[in-house]
Amino acid sequence: MKLFTQLSVFLLFIFGLSANAQVFNPYYNGIVENVSASNILDDLTTFVDFGVKEPGTSEIEDAKNWIIERYQSLGYTAIQTQAFNVFGQSTSNIIVTKTGSVYPNTFLIIDGHYDTVNGPGANDNGSGTALILELARLLKDVDTEYSVKFIHFSGEEDGLIGSEYYVNNTVIPENLDIKLVLNIDEVGGVAGMNNNTITCERDESSPNSNNAASAQATQEMANCFALYSNLQTQISYAYGSDYMPFENNGEIITGLYETNESPYTHSPNDTMENMDPGYVYEVTKGALGSALHFAVGREQLGVSEINFEENIVIYPNPSNGKFNVNLNSFTEENVELSVFDVLGKLVYTVSLNSEFNTLDLGFLSTGIYQGVFKNSNTLITKKFVVE
Repeated sequence: MKLFTQLSVFLLFIFGLSANAQVFNPYYNGIVENVSASNILDDLTTFVDFGVKEPGTSEIEDAKNWIIERYQSLGYTAIQTQAFNVFGQSTSNIIVTKTGSVYPNTFLIIDGHYDTVNGPGANDNGSGTALILELARLLKDVDTEYSVKFIHFSGEEDGLIGSEYYVNNTVIPENLDIKLVLNIDEVGGVAGMNNNTITCERDESSPNSNNAASAQATQEMANCFALYSNLQTQISYAYGSDYMPFENNGEIITGLYETNESPYTHSPNDTMENMDPGYVYEVTKGALGSALHFAVGREQLGVSEINFEENIVIYPNPSNGKFNVNLNSFTEENVELSVFDVLGKLVYTVSLNSEFNTLDLGFLSTGIYQGVFKNSNTLITKKFVVE
């Protein structure tokens, strides 16, 4: 829960954080259309029924065990708990990892807190908890290029203690490579109101080095909501929730927060009767589209795509910037190649119209780049390593 009042589109070559690279992706939309309103409602109901979930209580321990069991039932095995103290009371963060196929050591973090204060926390933050569980269900068997960590923090209501502990005891000592942190806090809306807008939050505070990337990611998330949900969006600033310890560590952050702010948070009246589960359903759809975008969901290759991929040969790779690209039998039409850096910025594009091609990427800095080859009906990604 925030402590102060808040102010008031298929990717082009499926890669990274590039606002101009977004158009409707039928594959992503097919996954989004499987968001289940009944699943969300069932999880919200269970969450609320645990009661007031404060650190050190049996209620939050019961909620923790239920969240773990939900992930186990979905088939996740990389589940960790991280114990810490909140003013002398023991509690735990829950960290669940889904491994990416291309960049297994770079993470999209999707987080929200599960502790509550003075009430059952249907909106704050049962709504975020149920949303994250539904994302985890639908992303479980999707091939994503980047790894995803679903994190449920405790101690948020006492001053972001759980997220601060995770940053200080995991992110920093392990030098965790984080692509983006997407924070979900209080997205339940207000019963009886027209909940048709979601607030997308960007970093506007110091250190300033991550602000531009946060603004870009936040705009891309807003684009995803336009593509995959029925909600309008507004852009505001990030504050007072579990992304802030990450922001202070120089990570790129974004977040989601309800636009109609509930007057019932931190009270016994933060119940399902006073929120809008239909709004949570729409927020979940937009958040899932965003997660697929940021983690780069990959559709299983068809036969023609496999043949296309096998006939693209890049050598030497790694190289000092000089690459040979052989397209073998794929010379009947031009193949467009676009190269992106790790942040998704387009750094090079060329049309390949012969079987044997030479590329000079020596102007690029040392690192790993993503090449996207596209002809009239096929799109394939391959890495270029400049050393």
